[in-house]
Amino acid sequence: MSLLSSASRATAPSPDAEQADPLGLVPRSADGASGPKFSECFIRGVRFAPARFCAPLAGYTHSAFRRLLAELGGHGAAWTEMLAARMVLHENFIRSPWLRRRPGEGPLFFQLMARATDPLDRILDRLGQHGVTAVDLNLACDALNVRCQSAGSALWDNSDALRAVVTTARKHWPGILTVKIRLGGRRPDWEPRFVRRLRLIEDAGVDAVTLHPRFFEDKYRGTAQHRVIPWAASLTRLPLIANGDISGPAHVARQADSLRPAAALMIGRMAIVQPWLFAGWDQPIAVNHADIWRRLCQYVKDDFAEPVALRRVQMFTKFFAANFAFGHAFNVRMSKALTLPELEATAEDFFARSPALLTEPTVSGL
Repeated sequence: MSLLSSASRATAPSPDAEQADPLGLVPRSADGASGPKFSECFIRGVRFAPARFCAPLAGYTHSAFRRLLAELGGHGAAWTEMLAARMVLHENFIRSPWLRRRPGEGPLFFQLMARATDPLDRILDRLGQHGVTAVDLNLACDALNVRCQSAGSALWDNSDALRAVVTTARKHWPGILTVKIRLGGRRPDWEPRFVRRLRLIEDAGVDAVTLHPRFFEDKYRGTAQHRVIPWAASLTRLPLIANGDISGPAHVARQADSLRPAAALMIGRMAIVQPWLFAGWDQPIAVNHADIWRRLCQYVKDDFAEPVALRRVQMFTKFFAANFAFGHAFNVRMSKALTLPELEATAEDFFARSPALLTEPTVSGL
C-alpha cells in the first residue's frame, strides 16, 4: 500500500480586525492551541529561532515583501523567490528587487534555479562576495518553462544531473546549503526513487532538506500529505523542514503527530495572505489590514518601476483578498486597475467600507 492513502484538510483561524499601532499590530490573548512549538533548529551548526520560515514564492517573496515581513517579525528565516542561477552573475545586488537586502531583514536563503550546465563556481563565488550565507537549490518547481531548462523537477528526475549540481554546489559553497523537494512524479515506483535521491542529496553534503509532500503534477491541488513527514525524516540524518498547506499554530496542533519529526516549518501561501502570521504565532495579534496593504504597496513602489510594480501589488492582493468575506470581488476590481493611483484609490474605497473578515481564510484555489 502506498504511504499516501488519505488525508484531511485543515486551516487556521484569522485574527479579528482592530485599530493598531503604526505597524498595524496590537497584542491579543493566545487561543490555547497546542502542538510542536518549533522554537529553534540548527542547520550546519547555525541556530535559527524560531524554527518557522517563510517559503520562497515566485513573484511574491521579493525585497518589498521581505521588508514588510521583517518589520512584522516573528520568523526565523526567509527565502528569496526562485532565482535563475545564471542571472546572479549580472544582477545588481544593491538595486535588484530580487537580490536586494535591507538591514534588519534577518537570515535570508537565496534559492537558485540551477542547471548542470550553469557555472556554479562563479555564481556561488559572487553570492559569497556579496555576503550571502545560505543557498537553497530548487528541485521541486514543475513549471513548464523551468522543466524545459532542465531545472527544478526535471533536475530531480535526472539523477546524474542532480548529482552533478549538488556535488558541485557543495564543492564551491562553504556556507549553508539546502534543497527544496517534493515527492517526485506520480508513478508506481515513486517511493524507492524518492529514497535514492534523498540519499544522493545527503551523501553530497547538503545541510538540510525542505519537503513539500505533494507530487509534481499536483501543483497546489488537493492536500499536502503531511503523513509522509515521519517516514521521510526517518530516511535521513539531515534536518527536515516541513512545508505545504501549513496555515498556523492551530493547524500544527491538529497535525502534531505528522509534523513533530520535522526540525522546522516553512509557510508559503498563507504567509502572503497574512504576513503577520509569524509575528502572531506565539501571541495572537489583531491587525489593521488596510495599513498592512498600504505598506506593501509603498514598498513595492520603492523597489519596482511601473508597470512591474502594478502587477506585483495586484499579485499580492489576490492572496491578501482571501482575508475578506467579499475578497473575490475586491480582487477582481483590483485586477482591472491600469495604473497604481487607480489601484490605490480602489483599495482605499474598499477599506473605507470596513469590509467583513473571514474567520478562517483559505489558500484553496490560490
